[in-house]
Amino acid sequence: MGIVELFLIAVGLSMDAFAVSICKGLSVQRLELKHTLLAGLWFGGFQALMPAIGYLLGSRFEHLIVSIDHWIAFVLLLFIGGKMIKEALEGDEEELDDDFSFKAMLLLAIATSIDALAMGVTFAFLRVNIVAAVLFIGCITFICSAAGVKIGNVFGMRFKAKAELAGGVILILMGCKILLEHLGFLA
Repeated sequence: MGIVELFLIAVGLSMDAFAVSICKGLSVQRLELKHTLLAGLWFGGFQALMPAIGYLLGSRFEHLIVSIDHWIAFVLLLFIGGKMIKEALEGDEEELDDDFSFKAMLLLAIATSIDALAMGVTFAFLRVNIVAAVLFIGCITFICSAAGVKIGNVFGMRFKAKAELAGGVILILMGCKILLEHLGFLA
């Protein structure tokens, strides 16, 4: 997996955190640097941690499913991307909450990074350099989340659904690319 593919996956995975960060920014009356840093650290940290955990789980069972790993990667990315697109199109109103406490941020960080856990399993099957991948995903998510808080504070909810939709499409396209490469249609 090249740097472009990894970048696209990182951006796709960070879109849930970006959308939640927009909501956080919208709820803050007086935005401070600590708000952007807290969102970036929580979401970026968990987006890095979860694929590492998924990779460890996937590596453990790799020998059992190596012959169908590309199909598993395709299905997981299709599912994750489809879920993100569905959420974007449903347009449910997010609850605005300016709580940046440990408990609130922990729950949000876990909720927005479950998809990254599944991606980590996929990384194990694709034999990705996991250290580089999790650092890259964590940094991209940190930047997107910190920017999301600021964007939410300035512009409101205009970009939330578009971000989730774009993230879903990117992940589905990456899943298709992985499958087509393994089937020999792409060199």
